Amino acid sequence: MRHITVTGALIAAAMIAAPLAAQDHEPAAPMSAHDLVTLPRLGAPAVNAAGTLTVYGVTTTDPDSLTRRTAFYLLDLSTPGAAPVALDFGLTASSPAFGSDGQLYFLSSAAPQVGAETRSRVWRIAIGKDGLSGAAQVVADFPGADIAGFKLAPNAKAIALWAELPRDCPQFGCPDAKPTHLPGPGTGRLYDGADGFVRHWDQWETPGVHNRVFVFPIEGGKAVGDGAPVDGSDPATGLTGDTPTMPFGGSEEIAFAPDGSAFYFTARVADGAEPTSTNLDIYVSDLSGAAPILLTAGNAATDTTPAPSPDGRYLAWLAMERPAYEADRLAVQLLDLKTGKLRNLTGKADLSFGSLAWSADGKTLIATAQKVLDTPAFRIDPATGAVTELNLMAGNEAHIANLTPLPGGRILFTRDSLGNPAELYLSDGMAQARPLTDVATTRMGGMASIVTRRFSFAGAGGDTVWGQITRLADQDGPIPAILYIHGGPQGSFNDGWSTRWNPRVVASQGYAVISVDFHGSTGYGQAFTDAINRDWGGKPLEDLQKGLSAALALDPQIDSTRACAMGASYGGYMVNWIAGQWPERFNCLVQHDGLFDMRSFYYSTEELWFPRWDFGGSYKQAREVYEKWNPVNHVDKWQTPMLVVTGEQDFRVPYTQGLQSFTALQERGIPSQLLVFPDENHWVLNPKNSLQWHNTVFAWLNRWLQAEPEAGE
Repeated sequence: MRHITVTGALIAAAMIAAPLAAQDHEPAAPMSAHDLVTLPRLGAPAVNAAGTLTVYGVTTTDPDSLTRRTAFYLLDLSTPGAAPVALDFGLTASSPAFGSDGQLYFLSSAAPQVGAETRSRVWRIAIGKDGLSGAAQVVADFPGADIAGFKLAPNAKAIALWAELPRDCPQFGCPDAKPTHLPGPGTGRLYDGADGFVRHWDQWETPGVHNRVFVFPIEGGKAVGDGAPVDGSDPATGLTGDTPTMPFGGSEEIAFAPDGSAFYFTARVADGAEPTSTNLDIYVSDLSGAAPILLTAGNAATDTTPAPSPDGRYLAWLAMERPAYEADRLAVQLLDLKTGKLRNLTGKADLSFGSLAWSADGKTLIATAQKVLDTPAFRIDPATGAVTELNLMAGNEAHIANLTPLPGGRILFTRDSLGNPAELYLSDGMAQARPLTDVATTRMGGMASIVTRRFSFAGAGGDTVWGQITRLADQDGPIPAILYIHGGPQGSFNDGWSTRWNPRVVASQGYAVISVDFHGSTGYGQAFTDAINRDWGGKPLEDLQKGLSAALALDPQIDSTRACAMGASYGGYMVNWIAGQWPERFNCLVQHDGLFDMRSFYYSTEELWFPRWDFGGSYKQAREVYEKWNPVNHVDKWQTPMLVVTGEQDFRVPYTQGLQSFTALQERGIPSQLLVFPDENHWVLNPKNSLQWHNTVFAWLNRWLQAEPEAGE
């Protein structure tokens, strides 16, 4: 493993093409917030069954209006060095997928004829090595239903569609259904405690309406009939829940049997206990409309991502062991569908796998998992459970994702790093891969290079803790320091690209960005992740304190007298905690969507399993733990200037938490600012809002970390 990585012009020189090379004699400009917002973004690839063609999307942002559009490209994987072919669907498209019938299927909200209603439909168009041919045709269109997603059977003779539909709707779409939670005559929404979530992530729920999957035969290029609901036709005997799960589930949670005779899917029962439950389960439907069969009744924790073997004999999936814990280790389970024997394949591997797929020949499983600061790929033997790390990239693996095994032992995947956005790669024989795209790398090569240095130190309890220092490669000190604190808290500021909390763009403003994977972080074994339980402000704060000292000792060009700490979610909590526990250390703080008062947070967040696990129960049951680590109890020691950022659509950490911390700052006369986004959730996603976020944060950092403080400050 290499510990020092330089990114910028050096990476671009190693890629496919570098049209900016002629300008190497000119000083490269540092990356700006506008650069980050407008960089092209690679989407997940779709591949045909033969593994010879892939289609991928590239989202671009207009530099002036900041509006976004996605274009799609076709690449011949059988011809090394093939140039991508731009695809013109004739209408706006998304979510392309190859069918075994030689067609490319996709979603579009375009109207098939003048006067038609605007809604999401499934379309298809013929495709070959040279591109698209003919006109796109509608495959699936249902009044009263916006199709949210689809998945094709391997033989392209059936299609699974999902959309938000009433559970008592017998077909795909009930345009005349009336929401039961709007009884009138006023505008009030009426919820019952037995219905489950009232609001989730960033939207208010509609009781009785769920993500539902229907499977339709395809005849003559059309979805025909009423379709088979995989949750069962009769709500009284079937399943009530979201498939895919809300709010982040997708096609990885559903799968056809190889012969199309059955359908596997992930769901969680929707009832009054849902806000306290992580019990996702795997079900199978025989596509008759009968109630689905529960396959994972023996596990009350999470089971997800069903993956049937190519021969249909086995079903693999990822599972946790401990109920009500969302950050437990995900191990690979293997069910022999013929004998009924179930095995935990990776129970002895201290890795938590995040994706899972079978090799094309069905002889091995391919998965990804975090390991220290990287997310490499692994090969898993279905017979023995042996786990072997693959060496797909020279140097650091960084962040590998979207793994797609292809025939012939090849693997298609995306790889991004702290210094570079995602590009598409192809590995032959599971060996080191070659790049296929240059979506953003050449453009990054025209910007000032950064250097990222990995380091480790003895943290709380003497445990080894890892961190990274990111700064401009050619910058001379003294360099102001930024302590980056990740969220989760079971997460990591690993070697991966981010379009939001991006260390490279912050370093490009002239700062040294220091991140520390404190106790509770992922990628270091489950015991290290579990160590934050009921200790939110203990070991993590000690790790951050020791990690900052270690980084300053490692790089003497960093100015220890000018430092700011910033973080979001749990990172925002830690900023509030630092304000009362380490008040003299920093010149400024940036707190985004941070928890301020643990009691009011508990009673206003939506996923109650999270605080109940991390703090040992409900607020009533574990009051002492909540109050021990409650930032509001230490505001009398607050003295550091703070920028507070929050989104009004954030239901995970409601925006009132930010208002409370801002009120505490005002009451104490501490210089402070409050940035509120009325249209953002726990994240800032809108490109104009993202630019405003960065401009506001950079102005705040500059105000407090400049060499000569302003008069009176």
